[in-house]
Amino acid sequence: MNGHDIDTERPAEADDVSTDDTSIPEAGDSEVDGSAPRNSETPSATGSEQLSAVTVRPLAQNDFFAWYDLYAQYATFYEEELTDERAMRAWLWLHDENHLITGLVAVDASGALVGLAHVRPFERLLAGGNGLYIDDLFVSPAARKQGVARALIAAVEQQAKDGGYQIVRWITAKDNDTARRVYDAVAKKTNWVTYDLAVS
Repeated sequence: MNGHDIDTERPAEADDVSTDDTSIPEAGDSEVDGSAPRNSETPSATGSEQLSAVTVRPLAQNDFFAWYDLYAQYATFYEEELTDERAMRAWLWLHDENHLITGLVAVDASGALVGLAHVRPFERLLAGGNGLYIDDLFVSPAARKQGVARALIAAVEQQAKDGGYQIVRWITAKDNDTARRVYDAVAKKTNWVTYDLAVS
């Protein structure tokens, strides 16, 4: 991709998180695209699993160093180089009202950041509505298998409900099996295949 520094076409390494990278036709998709969880059989992000004792809140200015540590691990997982320039650009975009992308963080009982999600709205022209897109989703290795990813997804789902959005959407690498087990439990995998056209 490359609208946001490191490859934000792959949002999740998370603890127990995913759908697959055949999921996203970006803005202007169709109501019949198969990507919207439109029936009652699709479970909510909280599912029946008990979530860990974390609080999900908006990313704050004083979170920089803890956020950077998580984001650097996320970049490493996807074998992307997170230079200082890229990190600072991402941080500035996350706090700039001229950019639509915003951040959420999961905080454990000790106050430590254990997960992050970067979220932006997108329009669905043919559907006559809009959605929230999770660009990045990551959970600290030490906090995995505790429902942190589910808590982050549930928080985005609640944002969507509160804001009148129709859908929450994300993608992950096809071989991200651990993440996909959770994603398969909380959302509907679609048949869409994504493409990148590098602009040089």
